Amino acid sequence: MCHFTQRSSTLSFPKICNIFWRFPHTSTSHLCSCSKTASDEKYQDPFQLGRKDLKNLYEDIKKELLVSTAELKEMCDYYFDGKGKAFRPMIVVLMARACNIHHNNSREVQASQRSVAIIAEMIHTASLVHDDVIDDANSRRGKMTVNQIWGERKAVLAGDFILSAASVALARIGNTTIISVLTQVIEDLVRGEFLQLGSKENENERFAHYLEKTFKKTASLIANSCKAVSILGCPDPKVHEIAYQYGKNVGIAFQLIDDVLDFTSCADHLGKPAAADLKLGLATGPVLFACRQ
Repeated sequence: MCHFTQRSSTLSFPKICNIFWRFPHTSTSHLCSCSKTASDEKYQDPFQLGRKDLKNLYEDIKKELLVSTAELKEMCDYYFDGKGKAFRPMIVVLMARACNIHHNNSREVQASQRSVAIIAEMIHTASLVHDDVIDDANSRRGKMTVNQIWGERKAVLAGDFILSAASVALARIGNTTIISVLTQVIEDLVRGEFLQLGSKENENERFAHYLEKTFKKTASLIANSCKAVSILGCPDPKVHEIAYQYGKNVGIAFQLIDDVLDFTSCADHLGKPAAADLKLGLATGPVLFACRQ
């Protein structure tokens, strides 16, 4: 991320790399010297920077999920209770703001760009509902999972419905390029889940397999959402690629940290069971490093 900041100093990107300062068990002195190379200004909390654009985010998502069936609506609204971190929408609106400032010094996020942030959170949440069914998880964000309360069959249908509502919102943007970019995310989510269900016999291929799975399951959504808002805000393909690569690396880093926390944190802190991947027989980064030793 430091490399990104230095190479792209002509872009007025907000200091999104501050997210790493928020991770527990992390020493800031070993991570980045961006404050010396990019600006002497003190880093701001990215959630505060994006606060204006994230206002009423979950209320707007619930408006996309209007259904006649009370039970289905209750299931769809269950994770959109405003208690999530909204990490992905935050990254997306800050990238949108950065691209807009770079292109024409506009300091406002376009309605279509904010829609991308909403869609990203909807796709992410639908994937959580489906993941919890696949993993037979019993808690998520500090409360019981949808599948534990309503059963697996209804949980799968609820996840499908959230995805369909996200697709309708995506079509409403009316840009075929954006539709193509964001539908790639859904394909990657499915392919990533299949990768997670498999493994590599060759020890030298295992880490590459793990990183590919991590990209498809976690980073693709952030990468392609960042790319989408950059396309909406700036015509320069070079900026689109920078936005994509930024989202890709932040997404992979986010998952790597999450996999470490699965071993170093407790369930109360995570909001979900600790060591869950290990119990499922999934070899994440810490396990792969341990195998090498």
